[in-house]
Amino acid sequence: MTDNKKRHSRIRYPIGLKLVFIITTLILLSLTLITALVSVMVSTDVRITAEDNNLSVNSRSAAEAESFLSSIRSNTLVLLDTLNAAGNSPALSRQAAAFFFERNQDVAAITILTPLSAGPSFSTLLVNDRFFLANETESSLVESFLAAQGEALGRSASGELIILNAAPVFGIPLLVLLYPWQESGYNEAAAVFFSPDSLSENFGTGANSSFMINGDGDVLIHPEHELVRAGANLRNQDFIQSVWENAGAGMQSLYTGEDGNRYFGAFTKLSIAGIVVITNIEYGVVFEGIAATTRRNIYLTVAVLFASIIFVRFFSKTISAPLKTLTNAAEQIEGGQFEVSLSPRTGDEIGALTESFGRMSQALGIFGRFTNREIAVRAMRGEIKPGGLPKQATIFFSDIRAFTEKSENFTRKYGDQASERIVQWLNDYFTRMVECVEKTGGVVDKFIGDAVMAHWGTAYTSGSVKEDAFNSVRTALMMRAALLEMNRGRRDDDPGNPPIHIGCGINSGVVTAGQIGSEQRMEYTVIGDPVNLASRTESLNKPLGTDILITENTWELVGDRLLTEEMPPVKVKGKEKPVRLFAVLRLKESRGGPDGREPGTLAELRELLGIPEPDLSAVDTGAEEKKYKIGNE
Repeated sequence: MTDNKKRHSRIRYPIGLKLVFIITTLILLSLTLITALVSVMVSTDVRITAEDNNLSVNSRSAAEAESFLSSIRSNTLVLLDTLNAAGNSPALSRQAAAFFFERNQDVAAITILTPLSAGPSFSTLLVNDRFFLANETESSLVESFLAAQGEALGRSASGELIILNAAPVFGIPLLVLLYPWQESGYNEAAAVFFSPDSLSENFGTGANSSFMINGDGDVLIHPEHELVRAGANLRNQDFIQSVWENAGAGMQSLYTGEDGNRYFGAFTKLSIAGIVVITNIEYGVVFEGIAATTRRNIYLTVAVLFASIIFVRFFSKTISAPLKTLTNAAEQIEGGQFEVSLSPRTGDEIGALTESFGRMSQALGIFGRFTNREIAVRAMRGEIKPGGLPKQATIFFSDIRAFTEKSENFTRKYGDQASERIVQWLNDYFTRMVECVEKTGGVVDKFIGDAVMAHWGTAYTSGSVKEDAFNSVRTALMMRAALLEMNRGRRDDDPGNPPIHIGCGINSGVVTAGQIGSEQRMEYTVIGDPVNLASRTESLNKPLGTDILITENTWELVGDRLLTEEMPPVKVKGKEKPVRLFAVLRLKESRGGPDGREPGTLAELRELLGIPEPDLSAVDTGAEEKKYKIGNE
């Protein structure tokens, strides 16, 4: 009650009184005059200005596109000519290619090929390995993509310049420039794979939106990147049809889009590969608050509004500035940044609201530390409803080895301060592990003592069950690398900062995911047999002498991308058949670990991590957990 009285005592100038005073004055003195002026004098000028600006943006975008594409072609021609001049000097050819890719980092690959009915025959294939590694995609997709482009390759070898969209195959924005190549005396085609990112950044300014299509209507560059990744084609849209039917190289018109909105559309046809650059601005946006209209209104109404401006300037600052601050704070909270610094600057309702908003922000900040921030934001937006849904997910458990022994060492060394030391030690560890999970799109479900539980493909997915499973395994490998870095300089005999070794268990399957709990308390989690098997798989790391174990369910999804060793089958309680388990050594595509080397065998992995090799025939796993036994039974 006392706090409420204090908040109400801050309200000295009611906001209602301010609004009545300002709005009444402005409406009576200026509304009729301003409305007439906007309707009669400003509309035409605003439209002309918007059309001129849209056409200017389109011309600039088209010029940049033509310059960029011409540069790509000319640069690659210089490289190919250099390689021809090098002749039989492989060293000189490699040096020229390396120099080219260093200077043209947006070029992914260059190839010269002959279109054949059985598939293209490659005479030259240059790959920018750094590009593919940085974008986490496979260079082998270059040949498979071109193998599916027989018709386009034939046209290019016959003399046609073509640009294709390769984003649906590679999963990243990537274009392919095809042009004829006849240096060898045969009808060949040159193919250049390159990223359009540097060009995309310059397309469109403000309300103007530019995009680029090829002669077949395929979207090559678009502000909505999902259209490019999906390989969208706009050939059937009425406006695109009218562009192709127009004999001119460029013009502007007003048209109705597929969404029912009206647009000013300007287009320019490039002299390269039938490319068309189109720039749009929505008709309704043009007639919103424009500076020219505001300026003319001020000029013509200054005499009427002069007295009102004095009050508006005073009152607008007391309203607009605090409201803007609150709006920004609300947007930050909506985006997941719960703790926002706010201080009231006025003595009215907005000041009281700001004070309350600040206390709410602090409470949300505390709440955010006790739950998954991303899940909390999604639940707040209504994207996650109470109840469970079946999800094809991958479940992860990890646990610190010999944690009880390490805790006892903390207690012996620090006594009453041991708890604080242990928590600080664990928090540093958990921070690194959570970063690994969140980098791959996983959800940290909970911390169970020193254990971490996480899952992929539940609240959100990477796009496929296989990719979710791969991200889970990739997280475990990132944790391994992070721990190797953390443990540098730590000694086993140091009770205050001992090294950390963990075991990770991963399993995939159909689980029930959702907000589970009571009306008073809920949490987003997963339940089901795959969860139990993942937990039991984690506990098998110690007797098997491994750090990352995946079940057969996960191995079937991502085993082709991993280097693994199969462990002896394990009989798990509740399972009729023995469970196949695989120790993860590394990714097949990896090129070097944190110590400059990657394990190729389980023995090398154990040496790297300091895990003693177990004698499986002498291990009594039943003494630790009565849920499994090792063997072929």
